[in-house]
Amino acid sequence: MPPLFDDRQFYRNLFTLAIPIMLQNLAHTLVSTLATVTVGRLGTVEVAAVGLGNQIFFLYHVFLYGICSGGAIFTAQFWGNKDIAGIRKNMGFCITLNLVTATIFTLATLLIPEKLIGVYSRDQELIKAVAAYLRAFSPSFAPYAISMVFTLTLRSVEKVRLAIVATVAAVSLNAFLNFTFIFGRGPFPAMGIQGVALATVISRLVEAAILVSVTYSRKYVPAGTLRELFSFDRHYARHCLRISLPVIIQEIIWSLGVTTQNIIFGRTDTNAIAAFTITAQASQLTWVLFVGLANGVAVLIGKKIGERDENTARDYASRIVRFAPILSLGAAFVLFPLSRLLPSIFNLTPQALLTASSMFVILGCSYPFRAFNICMIVGVCRAGGDTIFCAFYDIVIMWLVALPLAALAAFKLGAPAWAIYIIILMDEPLKALLGIWRFRSGKWLHNIIGGLR
Repeated sequence: MPPLFDDRQFYRNLFTLAIPIMLQNLAHTLVSTLATVTVGRLGTVEVAAVGLGNQIFFLYHVFLYGICSGGAIFTAQFWGNKDIAGIRKNMGFCITLNLVTATIFTLATLLIPEKLIGVYSRDQELIKAVAAYLRAFSPSFAPYAISMVFTLTLRSVEKVRLAIVATVAAVSLNAFLNFTFIFGRGPFPAMGIQGVALATVISRLVEAAILVSVTYSRKYVPAGTLRELFSFDRHYARHCLRISLPVIIQEIIWSLGVTTQNIIFGRTDTNAIAAFTITAQASQLTWVLFVGLANGVAVLIGKKIGERDENTARDYASRIVRFAPILSLGAAFVLFPLSRLLPSIFNLTPQALLTASSMFVILGCSYPFRAFNICMIVGVCRAGGDTIFCAFYDIVIMWLVALPLAALAAFKLGAPAWAIYIIILMDEPLKALLGIWRFRSGKWLHNIIGGLR
């Protein structure tokens, strides 16, 4: 095992890719957090309504992320092999799958939002509020589908600046429109939580327009013709799905697990779901660092595999799985003072604030395990095409251990929300043991583009 900090070029390359990804995710998270804080001035029900409404978008995002992450495995290895035609073909395949998914979610949120939200809560006032929010939100699905493909493809070919420019422009507009539409400013009436939805729709359209127009005007690698983008055949689709389908299934089942967490808290009480929503926002805010690291190192490892430089790919994997947990200690300590600031930020009940503060501390303690796991799952196993084991690694312990015990604690034992949250996060150290075993075996590395030649 190499010394951790002796290869400066690795860290320069890693942070060149990771920092723009971090900034992009941070920008999205800041706007989402700002919306939660702004809506928090309206009251506990409104915070819970936006939190539950965003769970539908979260499910949608995970479908798209599964599709595009599977595609990104191919793109990074194609990039290492300098196969531009393969990159564009893969991009067209992902666009097709994403737009089909967007159509399904758009129709569902327009036609049956009450049934969707009824899974999470039995509070009729809350269901009515969320349904109105989702109907206003639904036009954002299609442009987000396009943006996701362009963003992950550009990232995989090491063109990360355009994505951050598009995101910053979109989220800046979103932040301004949130404040304008929620409370009503200038000629606009106060729209409450529906204002959040309208602001999101407009910003998603702007983001997609910037990504597509600049990619084609500057002739970046993803700027293929329609014939190039949609030149995939059945053989290509079968091979891609063989590698990508486990990623898609993994993301879907994992997202259903997170949705189940929300159901558990939602069926507890409104204070619990409000506290869980705030903690999730804080987690996203601090977690962008590790999402960036994992996605950045995935590009580097995938590129080296495409170049057939497997020794360097293994070296990069060894460095990231040791570096990320050390770095997570600093991020964990950020959460502790944040927990003290909650009463000055949110207009919630004392019980909800106390629960959220406890959850912040619990979340911070889980960070070293979570940092290792995300870098192993996204940065190592997926980049190496080890998608079947990756799916097993990510979801089995969650569904067989953490969620059943959390449901038992909530519904049968009447445990407090903070105790339920500890049980939910207990899968992270157990998963880390499984990840360490797989990393040491070396069986995570596969060259997946060979089957397309």
